[in-house]
Amino acid sequence: MDTVTQFPHQVREIENLFITLADGCRLAARIWLPVDAETKPVPAILEYLPYRKRDGTSERDQLTHPYFAGNGYACIRVDIRGSGESDGLLEDEYLKSEQDDCLEVLRWVAAQPWCTGKIGMIGISWGGFNGLQVAARRPPELAAAISLCSTDDRYADDIHYMGGCLLTNNLDWASVMFAYMARSPDKALLGEAWREAWLNRLKNEPLLIANWLKHQRRDAFWKHGSICEDWSAITCPVYLESGWADGYSNTVPRMLANLKCPKMGIVGPWAHKYPHFGGPGPQIGFLQECLRFWDKWLKGIETGIMDEPMYRVWMEEPVMPAPQYKIRPGRWVAEPSWPSPNIKPRLLHFGSGGKLAASPGPDSSVRAMSPQSLGSACGNWSGDGIGPHEPLDQRMDDGASICFESEPLADRFEILGAPVVTLEFSVDRPLAFVVVRLNEITPDGASTRITYGMRNLTHRNSDEQPEALKPGERYKVAVKLNDIAHAFAAGNRIRVALSTTYWPMVWPSPEPVTLTVFTAASRLELPTRVARPEDKKLAAFPVAEGAKPLAKTYRRPSGERRWVERDLGGETTTYHTLDDHGDFTIDHIGLDTDAVQHLAYRIREGDPLSAEVEITDTYKLGRGDWRTRTETRTAMRSDKTHFILEATLDAYEGETRVLSRNWSERIARDFN
Repeated sequence: MDTVTQFPHQVREIENLFITLADGCRLAARIWLPVDAETKPVPAILEYLPYRKRDGTSERDQLTHPYFAGNGYACIRVDIRGSGESDGLLEDEYLKSEQDDCLEVLRWVAAQPWCTGKIGMIGISWGGFNGLQVAARRPPELAAAISLCSTDDRYADDIHYMGGCLLTNNLDWASVMFAYMARSPDKALLGEAWREAWLNRLKNEPLLIANWLKHQRRDAFWKHGSICEDWSAITCPVYLESGWADGYSNTVPRMLANLKCPKMGIVGPWAHKYPHFGGPGPQIGFLQECLRFWDKWLKGIETGIMDEPMYRVWMEEPVMPAPQYKIRPGRWVAEPSWPSPNIKPRLLHFGSGGKLAASPGPDSSVRAMSPQSLGSACGNWSGDGIGPHEPLDQRMDDGASICFESEPLADRFEILGAPVVTLEFSVDRPLAFVVVRLNEITPDGASTRITYGMRNLTHRNSDEQPEALKPGERYKVAVKLNDIAHAFAAGNRIRVALSTTYWPMVWPSPEPVTLTVFTAASRLELPTRVARPEDKKLAAFPVAEGAKPLAKTYRRPSGERRWVERDLGGETTTYHTLDDHGDFTIDHIGLDTDAVQHLAYRIREGDPLSAEVEITDTYKLGRGDWRTRTETRTAMRSDKTHFILEATLDAYEGETRVLSRNWSERIARDFN
């Protein structure tokens, strides 16, 4: 990424400012704006999220917001209620009160002398979610939104559940927020009031995983904040972005297909990061792309951006499996509308002997019970492009799966969209799920996962009203895999791999499951795409740019490790992740931070009730003699009828423990 230091406008930064809401709550904001904005007002860009502007997002904020400000915008980065130095308590994600506060912030921004009254919202993940949610409230001040790595459906396509299956990321993410919310505000900004604010948060911090586990089906809890409940609610223009290595890639094409407002979308090779610095590459000049969108909708300057194809994607070339890619080979392609008439289905039918063929054959069946440890090659549900998060060579999982495989491909062909696997099946237990992986096999046997999907089979008819399965009865289910753009190489094979376990990504069913697949009615549908001549005429994205990076002094570098332990005598497999964010000082404010997280996922072969996850976080924040430390632990296991949660929180000022809390809950399993 190129660093830009000279801009059309000189930038003034307000390190911290409090926005007072109607109920007296003060939200902490960091602001960048042109120095002459009070006499020559400019449009504003708001980013609103709980990830602590002071330390949590300061690095990426520094790359992005001064860049926009230098190009004639006022940028406001606000910590939501109960986070960072903002007052109040954070009780859960995406509450109506969070949106209500944002509406007040928008009114405040629009009323400032440096603002023209037109505002755009930008955000990734949480900030991408609430940007769409606020847009659906139609505040008059909000003229456009850019939403990255977000979702329109909080139940069906978020970090909590996938296809009705309980993701272990549900606990992982709850643990991240548990640790985030426990961090102290910066004493330099709050003075002696910092301690009271911190202790109030610590004493009232919720156990979010308990909230989320109490809603295992699609109910009103998840419908709230899911903009797919009313596509017509959003009327302002929206630009959507994600990456194939991100967990939220499906939402871009789905929103393009359903939103009624002016819209554009892009999906690149990236993971869960902004595409001007996120990996895997190639990165693009995303900030310049944003400026074209902002200039059009906030300044009324015709940039031609809305005359370009609606949907632009990175068509990935075949690669050998690897835990991490620096660059993902491919090329940009585009569709003028979505769904596109340029996408045609290609059917491959399951056959006897594990064949995947163009024509259906006679009915046959194949039966298998998946090992509880199957899934060791799964990678992360959503990677960050920094650590080894990609799926590994699938051979280790394929060998324990039910597989159907094509002959070597005579010709190269490309897919764009969501493959669908239709299964006729039976199981021997009332509760079961199936995971479907689409893999590309090279002549030497290497197996690369192209995309995957899963379905809680009790949710086969409805995510709102699950139904137990009758052992031995035949059922049909269509499993939609994640959207992807991929080119299959001539000479390679296509493999569909099926399993009833996928640990450590999916919490196991309460009993081992034997799956029987009946071939005559089972098939794979691939969304094939023929290259368009217009693809070669697409304007190239400019080189990635950003403002001057945040200056930090490291005492311990950041890094991530992932490893697997197998106790052969006890038949136990433990998957570890050590995520070390490093020990460093943010130079311009002299703030020291140190954060380390360790995750361990254990399971014993043959016993799904042995599954357990333990996550610990240690976070240190300080300056000079002022030092704070928080230590959190969350753990989850289950019996046949309940999930069992334990959590602890210990907070220290210096070496004195100022608070200790413990949680213990049993939550009934609800078709999971």
